[in-house]
Amino acid sequence: MSDKERWYKRFWTFIKDSRAELKKVTWPSRKEVTSTTLVVIVATIFFGFFLFFMDVIFSWAITQIKSLLG
Repeated sequence: MSDKERWYKRFWTFIKDSRAELKKVTWPSRKEVTSTTLVVIVATIFFGFFLFFMDVIFSWAITQIKSLLG
């Protein structure tokens, strides 16, 4: 058999090996997923506002410097 004829056997072996590996995974609890998701959302909102205000401050500062220099 050539490689082209045995591709389906390799694919089936890959599927079986993948399922065996997934059985070994330690999955997080619902509480862990919820808490880490909340942390990510809060951090994203915080850094979004932080970057927005830093942009406003730097834009204002650059405008002031430009007006002083002419």
